[in-house]
Amino acid sequence: MTTEQDLPLELNEFQAVEAAYPKELARGYDALQRGLAVLIECDKELTPYFFRCLRDRLKSAGRRCIYLDGRPSGDNPAINTGMMGTMIRQLQDVVRGAVDESLVVLPHLDLLTTTSGGLTAEAREVIPLMYENPHVLWLAFKDHSFAVPKVIEQLFPHRECIIGIPRDRLPYLITQRESRKFGKQLNLYHLYKYVSGTNAVRLRKLLSSLVGEDYPQDAQPAYQQLRHATLVGELTVPEIDLQSEIGGYTQVKKRLQREILGLLQQKDKTADHTMIESIESLVPRGMIFCGPPGTGKTLFAKAMASALGAAVIVVSGPELKSRWVGESEERIRQIFIQARNSAPSIIIFDELDSFAVARGTYTGSGVEHSMVNQLLTEMDGFRDNEMVFVAGTTNFAESLDPALLRPGRFEFILQVPYPNADDRLAIFKIYNDKLRLHMDQRTLDYAVKRTAEYVEGGDGLYTGDHINALCRAIARRRIRKNIVEPAQVADVERALSEYINRPQYTSAEENVIATHECGHAVCALHCDHAPNIDRISIAGDLAGALGFVQYGDPAHRYVITRGALLDSICVLFGGREAESLLLDDVSIGAMQDLEKATSMARALVEQFGLGPGEIGMRSFMRDNADAPELSNLTREKLEHAVAALLEEQRLRARDIIDQHREELKALRELLLEKKIIDRRMLGTVVPMTED
Repeated sequence: MTTEQDLPLELNEFQAVEAAYPKELARGYDALQRGLAVLIECDKELTPYFFRCLRDRLKSAGRRCIYLDGRPSGDNPAINTGMMGTMIRQLQDVVRGAVDESLVVLPHLDLLTTTSGGLTAEAREVIPLMYENPHVLWLAFKDHSFAVPKVIEQLFPHRECIIGIPRDRLPYLITQRESRKFGKQLNLYHLYKYVSGTNAVRLRKLLSSLVGEDYPQDAQPAYQQLRHATLVGELTVPEIDLQSEIGGYTQVKKRLQREILGLLQQKDKTADHTMIESIESLVPRGMIFCGPPGTGKTLFAKAMASALGAAVIVVSGPELKSRWVGESEERIRQIFIQARNSAPSIIIFDELDSFAVARGTYTGSGVEHSMVNQLLTEMDGFRDNEMVFVAGTTNFAESLDPALLRPGRFEFILQVPYPNADDRLAIFKIYNDKLRLHMDQRTLDYAVKRTAEYVEGGDGLYTGDHINALCRAIARRRIRKNIVEPAQVADVERALSEYINRPQYTSAEENVIATHECGHAVCALHCDHAPNIDRISIAGDLAGALGFVQYGDPAHRYVITRGALLDSICVLFGGREAESLLLDDVSIGAMQDLEKATSMARALVEQFGLGPGEIGMRSFMRDNADAPELSNLTREKLEHAVAALLEEQRLRARDIIDQHREELKALRELLLEKKIIDRRMLGTVVPMTED
């Protein structure tokens, strides 16, 4: 454990660079002494300090440096060509001058040769100059934010890339006076989390500017000063609490806490170097949040960032693509540079599958392949102790390139499904409090049941985003109408269906629809394996349906029995049989019911081995194209078995409807009056079993 007395008393920027990068300086000096050109990739802010430290070593060895920075000298007065023109003239003089083995320093190689979709005029002039004189030994610097042509990079057999500071050098970069701002016990591992991506020069400026009392009881203000000072570019620190601001999803939260957050929190609390290094090597750096749109995938990633005090940059996958060669890859590189400089940080690639699909399956320009390679290159370049994470959100994890899912890359896949009833209730409670809707438990329960079905006009179930929109609609109406009373069931229903373009039935049509839906309901009430009924509606409030019966969750979700399937077929026939018994004619409203019933019966007979005994215990589904065709006799037996099973359940449904005709009529009258019947109202007409 490093104590205050172990830290230096005073430290200037040059001493800090020497202390932070001794290995890099030694390697660069050794390469130059062996006659190898050296390229240093580092922040512009660091360049003059690093060069001076390296120059002092070279000077002691008798090496003279020619420094070309574009400033005119007394012998070469300025001409109105600007800095770039001056640098090029200086470069021409050095390359074509009568000098032996000159060590030429280019502190701004990136400005001279940077590319943006193609070579600049300056780059076209500089490239042949740098190849002209083989006796020139180059020492060049470039910033991470700029790219130089490959033909220039090839001139430098030795390269050093400096991002941030090594963790083992941090004790040499903070003075005793500065350490007092973090309390009596300075945790260098915790401090490193916030400064790992900061170069030594900038770190010295940040530490020397800290304000606050010495030895505070709470060191968090000092850490917060560093956190905000190290944010660069588009990165922000979100404030989203995983437990209190994201409703439900207990299993998702538990896995995220157990696999990532808990380990990192344990790392912050321990002083055991071995344990810290072990945790850093085990925590996944890449993660996939997979699930339907609107389920909160990005929100979970931001909540994770909040728990870690990490900065976040959200990148839209489609927006990364560019028509210019190399620009998409350059954007990815720049994003990673920003994230590493602002560590701890999380990069969120929204719609990752827009460019990272499995190779060979995309139909675009081919830039996707290069983007995936660039992404993998950046991720493979992380140091173990760097707190930089990469999260991708996608609706289709199975479509991603398998190379992304290898261990060490996106190895942590977190499924965020549609919210179940408990999840929806928790989400409603959050918005109920946040928007001050004051819904009581009955209203909340109704809202949960009401959002169990498909979204009107959509092809998916209700998500957290839909619930947010629903609650906001209720809140807007309360403000418009100046309502202070608690929101009621009617408010929920109004928000869900007020602007739906519902069909306008005639009284005769309404009677047919009500009879049909009540037929389904009565059969369900008298079939032992049918799920409970939550709602019956003829209000036209479900897309594609004039009326519907909404059921609760089945008692058994994973084990489906023959009895349950037969009851389902019986309930499907209930609508048509009710029309047949109570009306003069039957409608075509049972079309989808018949399709579903036939499909289930065929599966019972041909796939599940649950048909009549004479059919035999086998599956008649053809697994592949090479399987032999079924004989005509076998086909005839199968069709006969399916038809017999369907007729048996149709007659069963007819018997139930006939036996409970009065119950059906009473239920129909109530439905015609109320248009919508919930579970509580249903219990006033027919006896209900307890859940």
